[in-house]
Amino acid sequence: MATPSADAVISEVYGGGGNSGATLTNDFIELGNRGTAAAVLDGYTVQYLQAAPSASSTWQTTPLTGSVTPGGRYLVAESKGSGGTTALPTPDATGTIAMAGGAATVALVQGTAALTCKTAADCAADPRIKDLVGFGAATVREGSPAPAASNTASVARAISLADTDDNSVDFTAGDPTPTNTKGETTGSGGPTGPPPISEKIHDIQGTTRISPVKDQKVGDVTGVVTAIRMFGSSRGFWFTDPNPDADPRTSEGLFVFTGSTTPAVAVGDALTATGTVREFYPDAPATSNYQSTTELTAATWTINSSGNPVPAPTVITPNLVPAVYAPSAGGNIESLPLEPAKYALDFWESHEGETVSVSDARVVGASNSFGELYVTDKPQEHPTARGGTVYLGYDKLDTGVLKVTSLIPFAQQPFPQVNVGDVLTGLTSGPVEYSSFGGYTLDASILGAAKDNGLKQEVTRKQRTGELAVATYNVQNLSAVDPQAKFDQLAKGVVVNLATPDVVNLEEIQDNNGPAVVGDGVVAADQTLTKFTDSIVAAGGPRYQWREIDPQDVTDGGQPGGNIRVVFLFNPARVSFVDRPGGGTNIADGVTADHGQAHLTQSPGRIDPTNVAWKSSRKPLAGEFVFGGRTVFVIANHFDAKLGDQPTHGRNQPPSRSSEVQRLQQATEVHQFVGQLLAADKNANVIVAGDLNDFPFSPAIAPLTAGGQLKDLVAGLPENERYTYVFEGQSQVLDHLLVSQAPRGVDYDVVHVNAEFAKQASDHDPQVVRFRPSTGNFIGDAYYELLDYLDQLLHRP
Repeated sequence: MATPSADAVISEVYGGGGNSGATLTNDFIELGNRGTAAAVLDGYTVQYLQAAPSASSTWQTTPLTGSVTPGGRYLVAESKGSGGTTALPTPDATGTIAMAGGAATVALVQGTAALTCKTAADCAADPRIKDLVGFGAATVREGSPAPAASNTASVARAISLADTDDNSVDFTAGDPTPTNTKGETTGSGGPTGPPPISEKIHDIQGTTRISPVKDQKVGDVTGVVTAIRMFGSSRGFWFTDPNPDADPRTSEGLFVFTGSTTPAVAVGDALTATGTVREFYPDAPATSNYQSTTELTAATWTINSSGNPVPAPTVITPNLVPAVYAPSAGGNIESLPLEPAKYALDFWESHEGETVSVSDARVVGASNSFGELYVTDKPQEHPTARGGTVYLGYDKLDTGVLKVTSLIPFAQQPFPQVNVGDVLTGLTSGPVEYSSFGGYTLDASILGAAKDNGLKQEVTRKQRTGELAVATYNVQNLSAVDPQAKFDQLAKGVVVNLATPDVVNLEEIQDNNGPAVVGDGVVAADQTLTKFTDSIVAAGGPRYQWREIDPQDVTDGGQPGGNIRVVFLFNPARVSFVDRPGGGTNIADGVTADHGQAHLTQSPGRIDPTNVAWKSSRKPLAGEFVFGGRTVFVIANHFDAKLGDQPTHGRNQPPSRSSEVQRLQQATEVHQFVGQLLAADKNANVIVAGDLNDFPFSPAIAPLTAGGQLKDLVAGLPENERYTYVFEGQSQVLDHLLVSQAPRGVDYDVVHVNAEFAKQASDHDPQVVRFRPSTGNFIGDAYYELLDYLDQLLHRP
C-alpha cells in the first residue's frame, strides 16, 4: 500500500449481488493489470473485511490462480444472493464471501494467510498487501475511502487503472461491469460483445432526460472537442457535433468520462469516438432524487484533425430561459419529452454537454471553498436590495440562477473570490452539466474577471435606554477547538454589527471537543462558551453570561459528535436572568400563574424534550428575563434540518419535502407552550427566536402564528429584504424572530454580515429585535413610552 502497484490492482468491487433491486445475482471482485507484462496471480488471495471492524473481526479470503494480461481483467465471483436475474460471466476464481452492499474493505494480498490488520495505518505497513480499496464508511482504506456502493452500484477505477493510493480519487460509483479474462462482461455473449451501433450525439442525447441508447455500445460518434476537465477524479472532455439536427430538444454536446486520467485531446480536435452510454447519478440510480448526466464511458477515439473552430456557444440572455421552473408531473420527470421553450429545467437539459455563455453576469451566490459561485442571467428576477435573488415561494423559484465552476487550472487563473452583487465582467463560457450540488452548472473554460461592487457588512443601531434588544445567531458548529480567528469574527459580529444586544440566542454551539469522537460522552460546552465570551470582551463588548442545558450525548442531531445546542447569552449590566432550578436534559418546562403574571417552572428549561417532535433534533430552551422591572420570556429554537427533502432541481417534480413533517410537529409544540404563557398572562412579552430551518411561506411555520399569538417579523419586511441565508444562489429565510402582541415599539433588523460574502464566520445572518416590554398596564406603558420618546430626543443625531 505504501507504493502504488505497477501491475495487478483491484479494478472493481460489488457487494449488492442478489440483494433487493439488484440485477446481478452475485457479489464480485474484479482485478486489472496496469502493467506491460502478464501479472501472475498464483499464490495470491483477495481478502475482505467489514467496514467497521471490531477486535473479533477477521479477514475472509479467496485464493487465486492464473494470470491477467496487460490491460486485461480477472473476475472473482463471491457470494450469491436470492435476488437478481443476471449471472456473472464465467469467473476466473470463485469464493463464498458475502460482501456488504454499501461499505467494506477489499485487499489483493500476496499469500494465502489471512491479514490481521484492523486500521489503515497497520494495513499500510503490511508488505503483503499489493492493493487495497475501502469504500463507503470503511475504516481501512488508502487515503480517503471510495464512494459508497449499493445494491445497484459498484465502485470501479477508470479504464486507465490509475493508482494514486487514494481510494476517493481512484474509484467512482456506477453501474456494475464485471469482466473476466476473456473480455466477457455481463450480457456480452462473447469476448468482444456485439458491434457498436452507429449514432450521432443528438441521437444519444435524445428527447428525454434518459438516453434512448443507455447502456449500449455506440460508435462513429463524431464531434469537435470544446472543453477538457484536466483535474480531479471526474476527468474527461466535452465534444459537440457541428452539424446539428433541427430538434431543439436534443443536445449536440456530450461528455466523455475518463476517470482520473487526463484525456490526450485538445480543444479543436475533430474526432470519432466509440464507447458505452451511461447515465451517471451521484448515488444509487434506483433511489436517486437527482437527475443524471448522459456520458460516454470506456471510450476510445480517433483524432481526425486538429485546430478546428469550435461550435459557437448558445448565448444566454434574460428572456431565453423560461420563467416556469419545471413540469408539475407529480413524480419522476425523466421519461417526459423535453419542452425547452416551456420549462427551465428542460431548457438546461436540452443543452447538456453543449457550450453556453453569459456576459457581465451578476453574482447571486458568493464564492465558496468548493470553487463554486452562482450568477443570474435574469438580473430583474426578484432582486434583493443588495444584489442577490430572493426566493419568495415554492412556485416562485428563480429560473435565472446558474452555478459556475472553473475548468481552468488554479495556477493559470485562480477562482474568483466574489460576494453577492459583484459581477463576472465580459464573457463566461463553457459546457453545461448537472450537479447534485446546485443543479445545472456552467463549467467555465473562459471565466470573466471579477468586479467588486463594494458590498459591505451591515451594522445595526444601538438599542436605546428603554429598549431591550434580543438577537438570534446561528454560529455554525462553533466549538472550543475551532481557530481563534472564527471566534474573533463572530465576536466582532456581536459587538460591532449587532451593537451588543442584551440577549443573544445562539444556535449550533458544540461541546468542548466538537466532532472529534462520536459517542465519547463529552457534552459540556463551557470551554466553547468561555472562549466565545472572552472573544466578545476582547472585541470591546460586555462580559456576557450564559445559560444552557447540555444535551444527552449523540441525540440532538447536527454534526456527528458535536452535540449542538441552543444557548442564551445575556448582558447582566442591562438585563437579569431569572434562575429557577429544576431544568434538565429530559425534564419538561412548564408555566405557572401568580396574581396574573406568568412564570416558568424552570428557567432555563426545555420544552417537552422527550416528545417525538424533538427526536434527533435540538430541544427548545425557554428562559425568563427581567428588564426594567418587566418580565420577558425568550424561547430559543433550532428546528430539524431539511435533510431528506428532494432537491428543487431533481428528477421528482414537484419535489417532496418530507422533513416538513417534523418541523410542523415542532412548531405546534412551541405554539402550545406560548399558548400556556399567554393563558397565564395575556400581556406576556414573548420572543420566539432561532433557526427554524424553513421559509415564512412554509406550512411548517404556520402553526407559530396561528390565532395571532405571535407575529413573524421577517414576513413583514419588504420582499427584497426577506432573507437570512443564501443557498444555491437564492437568498431565503431560515432564521426567524417572532413576538407576541405585548411588546411596544418593535424595531426589527436582519443584519447581513455572512450569507452574501465569500469570507464568512457563519453561513447564516443574525437578526435583532428592539422593543419596550409591556407592563400590562396602560398607564405604566404610556409612562415608559414617554421616557423612551424623551430618550430619542436627547440622542437624536
